[in-house]
Amino acid sequence: MGPKILFASANYQKYDAAATLPAKFERLLDRMALKNVVKDKWTVIKMHLGRNIGYSTIHPLFIKILVDKLKEYGAKVFITDNEVANAKTRGYSEDFLGAPIVPVCGVTGKYYVEEKVDFKTFQNLDIGGNILEADVLIDLSHVKGHGACGYGGACKNIAMGCVTDRTRQQLHGLEGGLKWEQNLCAHCELCVNNCNHGANKFTNEGIYEVFYHHCTFCQHCVKVCPSGAITMDADRFVDFQAGMALCTDGVLKHFSKDSIFFINFLMNITALCDCWGFTTPSLVPDIGIMASQDIVAIERACLDAIKMENLLPAGVPQGYELGDKGHLFERLHHKDPFIQLNELEKRGLGTQRYEVEEVG
Repeated sequence: MGPKILFASANYQKYDAAATLPAKFERLLDRMALKNVVKDKWTVIKMHLGRNIGYSTIHPLFIKILVDKLKEYGAKVFITDNEVANAKTRGYSEDFLGAPIVPVCGVTGKYYVEEKVDFKTFQNLDIGGNILEADVLIDLSHVKGHGACGYGGACKNIAMGCVTDRTRQQLHGLEGGLKWEQNLCAHCELCVNNCNHGANKFTNEGIYEVFYHHCTFCQHCVKVCPSGAITMDADRFVDFQAGMALCTDGVLKHFSKDSIFFINFLMNITALCDCWGFTTPSLVPDIGIMASQDIVAIERACLDAIKMENLLPAGVPQGYELGDKGHLFERLHHKDPFIQLNELEKRGLGTQRYEVEEVG
């Protein structure tokens, strides 16, 4: 048997507040052996606070339950993400949550520690200083599909969320570069309107330009282009996953193994990452919450719980044809999400074996 995965199911037995997921979540936290670890320690909750008009990030009620429980255990708590300015749009505020919300790399984006790595285009691992200020890391992730990663969970939350734009750019650069076909372009500017980094534009002559200093190769422009005018000039998905695992390993090495906790929310499981700034219908019904101290085991358990047979058709764009093999996320994005887990496992970050223990 493998590591234990604590699981609070979204299913309920009766009309009773104690039988619903928030109450189960509190009981799950009591089973996580957090108390003796976080007492008198600076404890960071790393989560994705979302963008624009997205509304499928983790509900603030659950964050407050977690913060209150950590403070009850004697922890000194703060919350962090790459972007915090828009957090109040989704109800994330210090007044309600009871913990300050700070940018990973500080208000200027220049508070980080640089570590050298050597993996193709990935050379600079810049870890946010506010992550490294903490003694205990709680990786609090919203599980969903992801156009670049195939799957977004605990690994993506660390590899893309604990670092600078430069590191994200180098990681995405492992996949390949962008190519624009002028004869296919309709100049609808969806690519420009959906770029979160202001990295692209059309010149007065109608030529598509990318400012690669700002571009993170997130592929939002590729995904939204209705005519296929923008593509990646390579498909090095395995390299990208290896880089994600390397980055995750680099961040986690700054914490003792007993000071790292992973909590994955399998609710509002959508096709795309919250970083897109909008929300689409769920791909499958809500499943619940999982927790573990093994990142590979929890990611595997989450993927196993998301089943093709439970697909809600409204979660897929109308007229879009799914692939005919593999996991639901692979059929949707044509990228095997298990490669991410294989790369994490290769680096000794955990095992894909696990044992589920349900919290009632």
